[in-house]
Formats: sequence, structure tokens, C-alpha cells
Amino acid sequence: VGLTVAGRTDAGVHAWRQVASYDGPPASVRSLNAVLPSDVAALACLSAADGFDARRDATSRAYCYRVHARSARSAFEGGRALWWPHPVDVAALSACAAALVGEHDFTAFTPSETYHQRFVREVFSAFWQPADGGGDVLEFWIEADAFMRQMNRVLVGTMLEVASGRRSVASFAALLGGRPRSEAGRTAPAHGLYLAGVGYGGERVLARDRGLARDRGLARDRGLARDRGLARDRGSA
Repeated sequence: VGLTVAGRTDAGVHAWRQVASYDGPPASVRSLNAVLPSDVAALACLSAADGFDARRDATSRAYCYRVHARSARSAFEGGRALWWPHPVDVAALSACAAALVGEHDFTAFTPSETYHQRFVREVFSAFWQPADGGGDVLEFWIEADAFMRQMNRVLVGTMLEVASGRRSVASFAALLGGRPRSEAGRTAPAHGLYLAGVGYGGERVLARDRGLARDRGLARDRGLARDRGLARDRGSA
């Protein structure tokens, strides 16, 4: 059975709400989970419209990058968030995120040797906020029409340089004009990044009041799957 997924995840990247499609009868969630590895769980598997393709029909994708910003590392956040034991200017992070909204040339934020031919992407929403429950974890949320390889991780790595005083917000914003990769910052590690959701038919994944629309939760996933294919909750990919 050929399987198409909405968004690829590099090794070490997680996914909370992946969507996949295949040509065939719907399987039961129970039977799927019986054969899936422990870090992959099916949430729903329902019929979709003829010709639905989880990747080509997607109109947006949303990601979250988690940063654990404190001097001591956490045994619980290991592998789930980037440990950042350096100063963080939250206002500078927010200013960088605000600069991302709109259409920009993200050449600086993807490897120089790439298969991409189009480097302009439209960002619908981008912001930093504390993780649910407070604490020392900051989350960077972004939704766009499409992303390039390592784009989110380079964005985060560069914004953290701004947050620690190593570059200015203005210099960060200037990178959005198609500057070369060498002018942006380091690529943040994969383990802090999560595919948060996929939008179809112009639907936005991120709630108006910021963050993933958690109040819709699994109900949203079920509704999405009912119309458009297999919704899966994946671990590391």
C-alpha cells in the first residue's frame, strides 16, 4: 500500500498531528496501533474523497519548536526540547517572529545545496509564547503555506542568537530578503521541533488566540480524518 504523508520530518523531529493518505479501505485504529511501533499512534482512519492526497492537498502546515531556557538541564525535557542555558531576550524573540509574517525569501534559512527551486514562502502566523503550565520552556509557533528543509530549525537558531545579544532584530529581518545561507545562524537541533498540524481548504491550524487549537483537540483530528484521510499522531520520524 502506497502511503503519502502531509509533511516530512527529518530524523529526530517529532509530530503531534501528522496526516497520511492511501488508496484502499479504511482500517480500524485498533488494528493499526497493534502493528505500529510504540512511538507512532493512529488517532483515526476514515474514508476520504476520491483523489485526496495528504501532501498535495495541504494548504498550510504548522510547527512548534520548544526551548528549555534555564541554567540547569532537565531530565524530563531531554530529547523533547532544546536546552538553552544562555540569556534570553523574550521581547527580541517576539520581534523576530513578528517580522516573519507575510511573504519572504527564505534562502538564508535552508541549506545551500538543496532541491528547492522556489524560496519564497508565505507565513500566516509566527510567535513565541511560554509553554502550557509556565515553567522555563518557550515555544516558537509558525504556520505557513509550505516549508523548506531545515527552515524552522535555522530560524530558531538565528533567533536565539538575537535573543542572546549576538545579532540585532534588524539584521535578522534583513535575512528575509533572500540573503545567502552563510549569513544566518546555526541550525537548531532536530529534537526540539514538532509538526503541530496540517491545514486543508484554507483552514488554519493555529488558533486566533495563539498556540495550537487545543480546545478542538482530537475532535478536530477526527473531523479532518473523516473528510480527508488517515490522521496519525507520530513520534520521532
